[in-house]
Amino acid sequence: MKISTIVPAHVDTIPDQLEDGVLYVCEQYKTVVHKCCCGCGEEVVTPLSPAEWSLRKTGDAVSLKPSIGNWSYGCKSHYWITRNRVVWAGSMSPREIDFVKARDKADKKAYVETVNRQKSRQAWPIYMATKLWNALVVWWRSK
Repeated sequence: MKISTIVPAHVDTIPDQLEDGVLYVCEQYKTVVHKCCCGCGEEVVTPLSPAEWSLRKTGDAVSLKPSIGNWSYGCKSHYWITRNRVVWAGSMSPREIDFVKARDKADKKAYVETVNRQKSRQAWPIYMATKLWNALVVWWRSK
């Protein structure tokens, strides 16, 4: 049976047994877990990160973005969780699913490349200062 609302439960660790209609939010491990809202019983894990899903809290309500596409499961369910409501999306063809998966993979790769470039730029002054220091030490010892 499809679920139309979900209740957030803020937890330190994800329980072994998940309840239907409960969205387990573990901020310490940046993970949100729930049973698929279609009723199939599959466990849905959504890692929280800028490259994957984000969780927004509004009072006692939570929203998870982007949508949940359970295309690896038999149910192939697709929905959004918005302010504790489950908003169902229409079904997608295999071609559409492949397109979304490819786009998600490309977006994640672009994000990782951007972060790596930023880290390189931040490390450059330290690298140059270290090279300069080492050159001064070699020069000083040669005197």
